[in-house]
Amino acid sequence: MVRVTTPAGIASGDPLIVGSIFGIAAYSSAAGYPVELSTTGVFQLPKASAAALSVGTRVAWDNATDEVTTPAAGRFPIGVAVKAAGSGVTSVAVRLDGVATAAA
Repeated sequence: MVRVTTPAGIASGDPLIVGSIFGIAAYSSAAGYPVELSTTGVFQLPKASAAALSVGTRVAWDNATDEVTTPAAGRFPIGVAVKAAGSGVTSVAVRLDGVATAAA
């Protein structure tokens, strides 16, 4: 767990990027207050409907759409898919790798 100050309000279980840290909020917090983020582990996250992901596929967070998708310019690498999620599926199980991230 990593403790950060939220730039905006966040609900428990929501994904968040603060600087180069991507994680999942352990509890709800108002803007400007601390929250603990899980930066490793497996989480069910929203997925870009058009993305087709196989088990073990590296995935990235698209901060503009708040979805997991394939790595590309402007997206933040976050881990790997641990279950297949084809086109039309709107969520995917992702193992966060806990590595500092930056938009590609």
